[in-house]
Amino acid sequence: MKVLEITGGKDLSGTIRISGAKNSSVALIPAAILADDDVTICNVPEITDTDALTETLVYLGAEVRRASESIVINPATIENKEIPEEQAKKLRASYYFMGALLGKYKHVEMFFPGGCSIGQRPINLHLKGFEALGATVSHDGNKYIVDAKELKGANIYLDIASVGATINIMLAAVKAKGRTTIDNAAKEPEIVNVATFLNNMGAKISGAGTSEIIIDGVNHLKGCFHEVIPDRIEAGTYTIIGALIGNYLKIDNIIPEHLEALTSKLIDMGVSIEIGADYFIVNKSRSYKPVNVKTLGYPGFATDLQQPFSVLLTQCNGKSSITETIWENRFMHVPYLNKMGANIKVEGMEAKITGPTKLKGCEVEATDLRAGASLVAAALIADGTTTITNINHILRGYENIVEKLTDVGAKIELKEI
Repeated sequence: MKVLEITGGKDLSGTIRISGAKNSSVALIPAAILADDDVTICNVPEITDTDALTETLVYLGAEVRRASESIVINPATIENKEIPEEQAKKLRASYYFMGALLGKYKHVEMFFPGGCSIGQRPINLHLKGFEALGATVSHDGNKYIVDAKELKGANIYLDIASVGATINIMLAAVKAKGRTTIDNAAKEPEIVNVATFLNNMGAKISGAGTSEIIIDGVNHLKGCFHEVIPDRIEAGTYTIIGALIGNYLKIDNIIPEHLEALTSKLIDMGVSIEIGADYFIVNKSRSYKPVNVKTLGYPGFATDLQQPFSVLLTQCNGKSSITETIWENRFMHVPYLNKMGANIKVEGMEAKITGPTKLKGCEVEATDLRAGASLVAAALIADGTTTITNINHILRGYENIVEKLTDVGAKIELKEI
């Protein structure tokens, strides 16, 4: 079993360079199926999620070459066959193969995807979108079969501004006949990145980043070169860590506009942060004001950052709160923070945090990806040594996390026990 062992109390100084966005990469890799020629995607993080997706491409018959931070994908040799359960369940983003395969071949068979257990995560919005485009959906247990004689453009309204459904419908609609309009679309930067990728291939998509996306179907998509945007969640996580224990810690290769909801709260708290054109410089402070946070879809406060942010709130002078509006199981890290000495009470979808509290190292478990990130943040400021188990969740989303933190002064080791 792999664990992370972290000895807290070490100030972090130097530069952490942010990798390409996980949440873009996991959609871009399946989207490459839609091209007729080679696709090169650069700035792809080397994490287990991207590894699992490339494994699925290879299983389908694609030629995949990895070179440094780039992936070159030749989809010409793909055989559209069933994606088995053991492959699909490795990560939630497996569902993007549904939209890509349906868009190109008008048929897909695969099992329900996996991922973190952060709440009910049905794919009904994805399936309704496919049906609106003219597909029929059937399932046998956890296996879904989506088939269409022809895909036709449609007006699709999303009951919830879902990132996954927005991207999946885009993938299915780019080669459909006529115009597709997605209303109440999600606005996240990763959606813009995927739309740009598809447009580079020859798609006709407008409105990405707004609540209305318009897609005019095309017959062919060519190969292209595309760059993944920096990971705003990784950047936010390390920025929070800088506020906890940074000593002139530079978070480099970022897009500050993607993190305005976070930096606004940090400034309200009294965090010392310099915001540059493509970097933050963060220093820990002796005293922080309490704040209240409510998670929302972009450009609101990201649900993926509330768990790491909760650690920072344990060091504020007074009572803070976090209201979670996206996933009902986003507080599974709280018992472990309380075990370390935090004072957090969860009532329904709200966590009430009283600080400041000293944290002490102990053995804790990463129950999901961002919960794991929060435990890393807590361990870095705790007295003594913290052992984090179930760290595969963390490795799914943070490239070279041990090396990046070690390089700026943390005492963190990946161990096999």
